[in-house]
Amino acid sequence: MTAALLGAAAAGVVAGLAVAVPVGAVGALIVLIGARNGFRVAVAGGLGTATVDGCYALLAVLGGTGIAAVASSASGVLRTVAGVVLLVLAGAMAWSGWRARSSAPEGRRRTDVFGSPARAYRGLVAVTAVNPATILAFTAVVVGGTGPAGASSPAPPPVDAASASAAFVLGVLVGSAAWQTLLAATGALLGGVLAGPRGRMWTAFIGAAVTAGLAVRTMTGWP
Repeated sequence: MTAALLGAAAAGVVAGLAVAVPVGAVGALIVLIGARNGFRVAVAGGLGTATVDGCYALLAVLGGTGIAAVASSASGVLRTVAGVVLLVLAGAMAWSGWRARSSAPEGRRRTDVFGSPARAYRGLVAVTAVNPATILAFTAVVVGGTGPAGASSPAPPPVDAASASAAFVLGVLVGSAAWQTLLAATGALLGGVLAGPRGRMWTAFIGAAVTAGLAVRTMTGWP
């Protein structure tokens, strides 16, 4: 039974990495947050993304093809809502960068939409949650046999479905969180090069552009 649970958890880690590793706009945003606000804030944002990945993995395990069908049928509305939310967030980021261009550090933190760990966590939860491709990706992984049902070989003793699913979702959280932490650390290392009001202003503008790009991609359904 232990071997079966470890197999399900390992499958979850692989699934979490498979969805998280392709560096898209969310990953780039975490790097930029690290460069602008440091590792502690960026890793909080990364954990927000990992939280949503885990929740979507759970939905995919519980709902399977039914969740995929619902998400596909409502994809047009979801893309529009997601795009609007992301555009608003991009505008807030650009405004915070403009206002903070000559502010003291404390003033920059107050005007930065990702200026604290709590804000970064909430912001990345929102950015990741409104991306319908995430739940479709996890559903494809689960239905395709990489999920908990396909994780156990015939050799180990049988394990109940609830335990295997829990191990799989935990593995997804670990895999996604590990990758997001690496991105946060990368951004924090770049932060020394971008120190000062001008560097922080431009990282805010670049982050706004990245978020706006994600909004356009979400609304248009570009791959």
